[in-house]
Amino acid sequence: VQLQASGGGLVQPGGSLSLSCAASGDIFSINSMGWYRQGPGNQRALVAAFTAGGSTNYADSVKGRFTISRDNAKNTVYLQMRSLKPEDTAVYYCNAWTGVNDYWGQGTLVTVSS
Repeated sequence: VQLQASGGGLVQPGGSLSLSCAASGDIFSINSMGWYRQGPGNQRALVAAFTAGGSTNYADSVKGRFTISRDNAKNTVYLQMRSLKPEDTAVYYCNAWTGVNDYWGQGTLVTVSS
């Protein structure tokens, strides 16, 4: 499984940004996909993800502001981020879980700053 993330960049507090992650390779082995982030001095942590059953999980800190969605025809997962805060600044990673292995995209930097 290969994951290609795009989006990210610099945005002012209160602004919006979207990320996308396209999966390729053995996509039929994927059980779930989602987004994680790693801020300065922090460990990588879940932001939002689809479970194997198709439901969604969100970190408490992003509930109501971030939305994860997907386009199965394009094998792509999106993360729509609104009302961004400086504490959302992090490298965002796309993740795919096959039930056996974790796969990670290359990471994309999101900086929220005025």
